[in-house]
Amino acid sequence: MANWAKDELIKISSSDDLHISPFRADGVTYGTPTWIWSVVVDNELYVRAYNGKNSSWYKSAISQKAGRITTAGMTHKVIFEQADADANLNDSINKAYRAKYSTSPYLGSMIGDRARSTTVKIVKK
Repeated sequence: MANWAKDELIKISSSDDLHISPFRADGVTYGTPTWIWSVVVDNELYVRAYNGKNSSWYKSAISQKAGRITTAGMTHKVIFEQADADANLNDSINKAYRAKYSTSPYLGSMIGDRARSTTVKIVKK
């Protein structure tokens, strides 16, 4: 697995256009790209499911564990990992969401328990 390059993380962090496409059940076909919020914390890329564990993309990402993302003019094959449930990490992710999406009326939902329980780390393949 490759680590994200610093310049890639800077572009991703400043962009608001991340589209996630986990593999479908066949493990080969990419799912329909879904626009989601993303944040970078400690040089790692994280996303959450607004609709919680019932979110289609989240269920696919957790079950298939791979897919691709398109963001900031880049497309990458990636691996999806359930993020560590560590409270300090989740608090840092919440802080990053607050900083990046402070004016959005959806912020409360994205830092609430439902979305917090679906935090996914995206690792570059």
